[in-house]
Amino acid sequence: MRSAEHGPDVANLRELVDSVPALIDAGLPDGHLDYFNQRWLEFVGLRSEDLEGWKWMATIHPDDVNPLVASWRACVETGRPLAIEARVRRADGAYRWMLHRKQPLRDASGQIVRWYGSSVDIDDRRRVEDQIDEHQSEIRQILDLTPQRLEAQLRATLNMIPAYAYYGLPSGAVTFVNERAASYLGLRQGDPLRLGLETRAAWDSRSPVHPDDREETRRAWSTCVSTGRPGEINVRVRDAQGVYHWFIGRAEPLRAKDGTILFLVGVHLEIEELKQAEKKLQEQQLELRQMLDFAPQLVTVFGPQRERVYANRVALAYLGVSIDDWRGGGIGLDAHPDDAERLKANAHTALSTGAAYDVEIRLRSAEGSYRWFLARHNPVHDDDGQIMRWYVACTDIDDRKRAEERLQRENVALREEIDKTSMFEEIVGTSPALRAVLTSVAQVAPTDSTVLITGETGTGKELVARAIHKRSPRASRTFVSVNCAAISPTLIASELFGHEKGAFTGALERRAGRFELADGGTIFLDEVGDVPPDTQLALLRVLQEREFERVGSTRPIKVDVRIIAATNRDLMAAIERDTFRSDLFYRLNVFPIEMPPLRERVSDIPLLVAYFVDRYARQSGKTIRRVDKQTLDLVKSYRWPGNVRELQNVLERAVIICDSDTLTVDLRWLARETAKPVRPLGDELATRERQMIETALAESRGRVAGPTGAAAKLGLNPSTLDYKIRTLRIEKHRFKRS
Repeated sequence: MRSAEHGPDVANLRELVDSVPALIDAGLPDGHLDYFNQRWLEFVGLRSEDLEGWKWMATIHPDDVNPLVASWRACVETGRPLAIEARVRRADGAYRWMLHRKQPLRDASGQIVRWYGSSVDIDDRRRVEDQIDEHQSEIRQILDLTPQRLEAQLRATLNMIPAYAYYGLPSGAVTFVNERAASYLGLRQGDPLRLGLETRAAWDSRSPVHPDDREETRRAWSTCVSTGRPGEINVRVRDAQGVYHWFIGRAEPLRAKDGTILFLVGVHLEIEELKQAEKKLQEQQLELRQMLDFAPQLVTVFGPQRERVYANRVALAYLGVSIDDWRGGGIGLDAHPDDAERLKANAHTALSTGAAYDVEIRLRSAEGSYRWFLARHNPVHDDDGQIMRWYVACTDIDDRKRAEERLQRENVALREEIDKTSMFEEIVGTSPALRAVLTSVAQVAPTDSTVLITGETGTGKELVARAIHKRSPRASRTFVSVNCAAISPTLIASELFGHEKGAFTGALERRAGRFELADGGTIFLDEVGDVPPDTQLALLRVLQEREFERVGSTRPIKVDVRIIAATNRDLMAAIERDTFRSDLFYRLNVFPIEMPPLRERVSDIPLLVAYFVDRYARQSGKTIRRVDKQTLDLVKSYRWPGNVRELQNVLERAVIICDSDTLTVDLRWLARETAKPVRPLGDELATRERQMIETALAESRGRVAGPTGAAAKLGLNPSTLDYKIRTLRIEKHRFKRS
């Protein structure tokens, strides 16, 4: 057996079944037996193919085979259970009495799908009963004697038989016990016979019969007295040392030739060993059931064609059904829709090859929720290699699986972040404007409040978001960054919330969204002002209820995510244009942080220059000891419309072309950006194109696709027009109110 950590080894179930001290068999609805356990084969000394079908009849005693076969065929026709005693030939040629029982297994419609049988050795018991019959026959033979010698001969006969015997008057009063019984009870010659068979009062105080058996024994004896019919009973009787032993006995009336009852005679034989063997059998059977019922696994047993045979207590409790309901086929271990095809394919392969297999699947509970299980399928073969049973043990691995999925999601997010080139590794600067930002970061970081970071492009909004995450209680979990402006409006919902298989064209498998990846951590929504209106509603739900639905699903998913958003747009103006929801804005704007542009942080420029020069010099393997004074004055006087990102790019370019230990920046790199250029023809065309698109959008009330959409009016493909609208940064939603 395996340790409790892993549960019992299902491969040993065959050994457990074979160890039961009974002959176990199973068969088809027509009575054709196709399975015999190892005890059967060892007992008769034959192979499975020597017994299957109806060939097992050759092992039955000739005197018993016809009654057994007739009874068995009658049960097959009527569907009634079978219980009959018949002798079976052992491997050494000796016959042993067996109690044969067979029980039908029915499907949901009541049709018999299998017969299951057991044969228990009762030979010792039958031999005891035969001995009692012989002793009673000996006693009845003395009736041929004269009445004067009858009682004396009865006593002599009872003393000679190797059994515990007694007799009494027709009234029920016991007047004699034989020497064997007297010795067992510790009675001396002349002692009064206080057996307690006469009255209830004497029974309770003086009877050697076990207290738990007294009432049944008294009732059987009284019935024999009142009706004159034989009575049989199993009873425990106390010996002279006070120890109880099991006896089997029969009380019969001894009648005269005219039918008059002369005496009531009882004969008992000790069956303590037999009772102990029966007790051991019951304990082993109970142990087997308990092993299966209390194993920390969902254990099920199936027939060769996957017909249901057994389910343990844990499995029934998980499904919330009874064993009869489960066998009926109405409710089973239902796999998650995403796992059903994989499970079916594995089962089909296993049925064709007969090989064991393991599969990780999600199974539905009685409450409708799913948990991950490791399902181990082990076949049991007969000597010919045919599958007789499938044993399935499902071990709960839900916690492990969830942890693996969470780790995988975090690894995916981490790889994505590593692949990105961060704007810079740490916040650099000591200006009052930047210190105000850092103070806000320190205040809000320990909380779970939603933060909205605003500011011009290139000011380092994502860097501030990362600083908030690193100083929060969620620092050990995932930080997921999403650039909402870089994702197609038609795909942003799928990117954020994931999708189900088949949710749209190209959705070939289920995909987890960014919110699931960030569960337990922080999600940064950069350029949140570019999120389409329908996705804005879903974001609002996440902020309010902390749950969302995958695209193509109706099942809500709970998440624990802190949201930090950023934008360089004027969201209040977008609200006035009806392109951004006001309720979403107020949900995001719990703790606003405004990033100052670089032109308001002139005192930080020398520090930033030193930082970037050192960084890029080390990357390129160059030694740069100082920055030209004219260059430093130039970068301090320039207004940097691209902010820190523009400064970073200029300095990287300067380091690349620098061939001395002094860094210089070419004025032309900045003058081209500061000088007012002549408007080229391309700009005129772009302006004209914008006017045409806006006119078409106004006429179609913001609709792009369709017969009356702007694309049809312009003679363009809808996807092409969508691309131009995004490129020209046209707010198409404002035309819906026109």
